[in-house]
Formats: sequence, C-alpha cells, structure tokens
Amino acid sequence: MNRIDRRFAELKAQGRRALIPYITAGDPAPQYTVGFLHALVAAGADVLELGVPFSDPMADGPVIQKACERALRHNVRLSQLFEMVREFRQTDRDTPIVLMGYLNPVERIGLEAFADQAADAGIDGVLTVDMPPEEADEFGPILKARGLASIFLVAPTTSRERAATICAHGEGYLYYVALKGVTGAATLNADDVASHLAPLRGLTDLPLCVGFGIRDGASAAEVGKVADGVIVGSALVGRIAEHAEHPETIAGELSAVLAEMRQALDALPPR
Repeated sequence: MNRIDRRFAELKAQGRRALIPYITAGDPAPQYTVGFLHALVAAGADVLELGVPFSDPMADGPVIQKACERALRHNVRLSQLFEMVREFRQTDRDTPIVLMGYLNPVERIGLEAFADQAADAGIDGVLTVDMPPEEADEFGPILKARGLASIFLVAPTTSRERAATICAHGEGYLYYVALKGVTGAATLNADDVASHLAPLRGLTDLPLCVGFGIRDGASAAEVGKVADGVIVGSALVGRIAEHAEHPETIAGELSAVLAEMRQALDALPPR
C-alpha cells in the first residue's frame, strides 16, 4: 500500500474528505516550491499535486498556463522537480505527492528513467493528462513496478463504456473533471457533479475526487457532499500570480485559501 492508498484509507476511517491542492513546480521561482508544499500541508492538505512546467499545457486555462511560463523562465525541468520532492521528503515522509503533467517531458528522458527517478525522489502517483488508458499499456506497468499509481481523468462527456476502461486502469484515485473546458473555467454545478459521480461508483472502488471549478470554502463544501475529495488548482495558482512580486507573502496566502476549504469540508457530516 503506497502513501496515496494509505491516506485515503485513513480518511475513510475518519469519515473525512480529501483536500488536494495543486501548484506548479518552480512558480514563481524554484526556491519557493518546497516551502509552499509544507504550508499547504500545514493548512490541511491530504495529498499534493505538483505540476510539471510545460510549454503547451493544453488542458489548462490561462492561470496555470502563465504559471508554467513563470517556471520555465527559470528553466525548471523534471530533474529540478525531483530535487524539490527529495527536499520535501527530508521532513515530510507521509504526505502523498502526485506528479501532474504532460507526456512530452516524460518521453524526453524515457519512461523507465522517469519512473526510476520519480520513485527515488519520493513521488507516489503520476497523472499524465494527455495519456489515455488505451495508450498506457507500456507506461502503466512501468509505474506499477515501482509502486507509483497511475491516475486518470474522467470528464462529463466520458461515455460509460470508456469510463469503465479508465476505472479498470486507474489507481490511487479517480480525477473527475467537473467542467467542460480547461482549468479555471466557469462555475461548477454540484447537482450535475453528483449525477455523474453516481454511475462511476458502480464501476470502481477508487476514491472519486473532483477538480476544476473549486474556488473557495463554499464550492469545496458543495462538492464534498458528493465526492471523496476536492482538488483545487487555479484558485491557489492565481494567488501565486497576484503576489509574485512579493513571494515571501505567498505561503500565507496559500494557507488562507486552503484553510478555508479545510474548515468547510470538515464541517460536513461524516461520509
């Protein structure tokens, strides 16, 4: 059982929902990322998603696209990201970390080399946005052999047949995309989310975590009523952008956003 499975087992026993924040590694500069991760954990994060900076993040909206641009101005690459995780693991051996990104940077260093380095650094799962399960027959077993979970996305437009395929390949948790579009778009509808999660529960025992559109405590609580976890990205990355000229203030800003969501989720009746 890796850290992701262990964390969700603990949350289930406690009747609590997972809170999963996302930030882009190296934004606004590499030396701040580890401190941000620790601040997020202190504010109530259960799992951390760490984005790999990429020049063409096709699933992401302007907020995260600009975060990638800020990180890439510092030439942040996978090797630096792995070093960030190693530094984080010096004082936090328990919080799961999921690497979220695109296939191109992975292929550049090779699937096996990537998996070796990710596992050695202390990463627990990998979500490769542009690798569907139908194309993961090679990569999935490479990750699994090193104890890394393959995490997949399910969208509102995903057919039941394809959702079943995704669920069969998925590990760790299932990332349900609450909105049609890119990250940071529109406003989510909790009733619509509930109507899509219900059939997924008939296909998998994986925790169902919802991302895209979580902006504050109120939206987190609405989704938390029907989901096993909520994922927040653009609301945090937007704060980083707002305070990029004064990075020493960012950890406090991130903590404030996440603490509000943590409080709202913990106020819900146990699942």
